[in-house]
Amino acid sequence: MTDDEIDDVDRAILYALQEDARNMSSGDIAERTGTSDSTVRKRIQRLESDGVIKGYSANVDYQKSGYPLRMLLYCTAVISERGGLVHDILEIDGVVSVQELVTGEKNLLVTAVGESDNDVTPVAQELIDMGLTVADEVLVRAHETTPFGKFDTRNRDDDES
Repeated sequence: MTDDEIDDVDRAILYALQEDARNMSSGDIAERTGTSDSTVRKRIQRLESDGVIKGYSANVDYQKSGYPLRMLLYCTAVISERGGLVHDILEIDGVVSVQELVTGEKNLLVTAVGESDNDVTPVAQELIDMGLTVADEVLVRAHETTPFGKFDTRNRDDDES
């Protein structure tokens, strides 16, 4: 196996970490994957050094933490400048994520959170001041995520029989 190949053991490790990295020990993952604890630790180190695992973070419920307003701002940037703007956009107070979109006129998706309109409106203005066009604003009621199912090798055997 070359360093950049992802196999079923790697996928199972990724799924387990996405499920609950904080409470999932390498021993727990080893049991799921049918490998040893040391194999799991080495695989995780390789996945981290290869940049597959970019880091570990808390999944914060912004609404429960006092920021009930979540706004998606669809922006248009000059294509040649789009990627270079991401870091600067992330520095804006209230911005929690930026996605670079590759199709359509709206080519950046900025997510901002706040307590009220007074927190989110300045984000839109700062984006405009950066030379972006804010093409659309969408207020989000709820946001949930789940681990990528293709990484769950436990169910794969059942599907193939």
